[in-house]
Amino acid sequence: MSLNDAAVLAALQTVTDPATGQDLVDARAIKNLHVDRSGAVRFDVELGYPARSQWPALQAALDAAVRRLPGVADVQIAFHTKVIAHSVQRGVQLLPGVKNVIAVASGKGGVGKSTTAVNLALALAAEGASVGVLDADIYGPSQPTMLGLAGEKPHTPDGKLIEPLVAHGVKVMSIGFLVEADAAMIWRGPMATQALDQLLRQTDWGDLDYLIVDMPPGTGDIALSLSQRVPLTGAVIVTTPQDIALIDAQRGLRMFEKVGVPILGIVENMAVFVCPSCGHAEHLFGEHGGQRMAQQYGVELLGEMPLALSIREQADGGRPTVVADPQGAHAQLYGRIARRVAAKIAALSKDYSSKFPTITVSKRT
Repeated sequence: MSLNDAAVLAALQTVTDPATGQDLVDARAIKNLHVDRSGAVRFDVELGYPARSQWPALQAALDAAVRRLPGVADVQIAFHTKVIAHSVQRGVQLLPGVKNVIAVASGKGGVGKSTTAVNLALALAAEGASVGVLDADIYGPSQPTMLGLAGEKPHTPDGKLIEPLVAHGVKVMSIGFLVEADAAMIWRGPMATQALDQLLRQTDWGDLDYLIVDMPPGTGDIALSLSQRVPLTGAVIVTTPQDIALIDAQRGLRMFEKVGVPILGIVENMAVFVCPSCGHAEHLFGEHGGQRMAQQYGVELLGEMPLALSIREQADGGRPTVVADPQGAHAQLYGRIARRVAAKIAALSKDYSSKFPTITVSKRT
């Protein structure tokens, strides 16, 4: 076989993207392929989601695949990330500069939703994305504590837009920055919803690839209003394996389906407890509940996180797992979940609203 573009592409088809299960040629990730007479092969790999940690392994696999061809003298590969905006619910006003908004939700509290949201955001940032977090839990904001920002106050340079705070490279906004830590938010639904809408739209988010919205628990008035008014690209459902949590998580999933928000997948928290002394594994809250729910609703089980003391301690200490122990097993699990979420978003319908011209109808005189 002579060394040409077709031969190189055929070789590259043997390499699969671990986040999508698709080869990079069929995924149209191979760009600017050039094969010269000296046997030098050059091409770019453009992924639609952030995966910087995976570049070395992908590069090694692609390099090895091409070098198996006769006549190859050199291989040069450049990696790029191109995150684009995707479609949201019809009739919902977009956020300037924010490409994708991800809701992290649960049907009830106490299942680790906020911990999942913050580690998901930090994992995406670690992979090279620009990320923000909106703490949408008016009555129990936890992101200021989890991100080590408790007691900090944002400011507004122009009196119109609020500058978000920044922690570990992630922009953050929460009602917790604007009220005292022990203040009881005795607000009815409409007032809380209005406050959240202001936090969302009067924060100067700048240019973001992803905005993670830590949703309030449940499917009540505030959660429903947010799902209808926030321009959501997709939703991640967080649950524990026990039946009581699964019942409520199913309600949350159904809520997003009814308002036209794609379900990106399910994260099962507290899936198993491994004794640190003897290594015995115990499913304290049931086994494979998230997997059964994913199969029932035809969505993906993004990952199963263990019940681990370190995850709780790190979040309480203001340095969540992904930044506290980035090479640890738990951080690696969060990283895989984040890459899978981003890859699922990359496969969704693109947002073409900015491509259409503005049509103005004027009265003839």
